[in-house]
Amino acid sequence: MATQKIIPSSTVILGVDPGTVVMGYSVIRCTGQKIEMLHMGTLNMSWEHDVFERLQRIYKTMDEVIRQFQPQHFAIEAPFFGKNVQSMLKLGRAQGVAIACAMQHNLAVTEYSPKKVKMVVTGNGNAEKEQVWGMLQRLLQLTEKPKGFDASDALAVAVCHHYQQQSPLAGLTNKSKGWEDFLKKNPERVSAGKLPNPSSSLKGGLKKGK
Repeated sequence: MATQKIIPSSTVILGVDPGTVVMGYSVIRCTGQKIEMLHMGTLNMSWEHDVFERLQRIYKTMDEVIRQFQPQHFAIEAPFFGKNVQSMLKLGRAQGVAIACAMQHNLAVTEYSPKKVKMVVTGNGNAEKEQVWGMLQRLLQLTEKPKGFDASDALAVAVCHHYQQQSPLAGLTNKSKGWEDFLKKNPERVSAGKLPNPSSSLKGGLKKGK
């Protein structure tokens, strides 16, 4: 009697490198240990001067990408705490809008620090962006270089999340699935009035060459 070959199920991950001027995003499909890039792109908002219009574009772009590729996981890079407070506040808004959109779609959301992403992908938490991209090229067998590192950084976030999911400690990752799950884990955020209702939130790309 012939044995039936077991085909491993696939997981689609959306990785995001948030920004108020340029936002990078990437979608990968993981089947076992195989990683395939489905899409990689950037949202350029440099011409848009109104900050709220930029946030709306971020939400709409995330919504379109999620509807098109139907990811199960959403991984985003945490803001880098630098010296410019105003820049940090703006970046936090961009990240929050992207996360709100993912939670509206009931995606599992996970946040990674830039250092963590570099460490997981290259083995060096202080790796340069060029080194990260070089490793991604080898891992995913990519030949075409993106126009900027925002998209490749988002790809690194998605790949980082894939490897973290393979870890025996994956269940301990700081993640939430949907608003209901997030609210259960963070009741103090609601009581303190720090969380808006997601229903009131605001409602380009490089593809892998053949």
